[in-house]
Amino acid sequence: MSQNNSNKMERMSNEYLEIVADCLKLMAHPVRLRIVEILSQGRFAVHEIAEQCNVAPNQTCEHLRLMKNHGLLGSKRDGRTVYYNIISQQLVGLLSCIKKSCPCAHLKAKDI
Repeated sequence: MSQNNSNKMERMSNEYLEIVADCLKLMAHPVRLRIVEILSQGRFAVHEIAEQCNVAPNQTCEHLRLMKNHGLLGSKRDGRTVYYNIISQQLVGLLSCIKKSCPCAHLKAKDI
């Protein structure tokens, strides 16, 4: 691509790329992607998320804690039950992008 191209994309800063890479590393886990898929439908309790993910509640809590600590999820306690929701709407966009744009996921899922 020519440097004089008027349609040249603006380059992202190294700092920005580091932040994006950290977010992608965090989300590069099938359980976390499933959690986003579930929470894109609304607010759910930990035990409901664990059941839908086929993962033990303590493991689910760890995934939720990591995502919350990175500012992606919010939580609210109601008695003994903790409910989680998405606070970073970019997560829903990321999941949509994966579904539309990841040919390797589509091919492997088709073979399963």
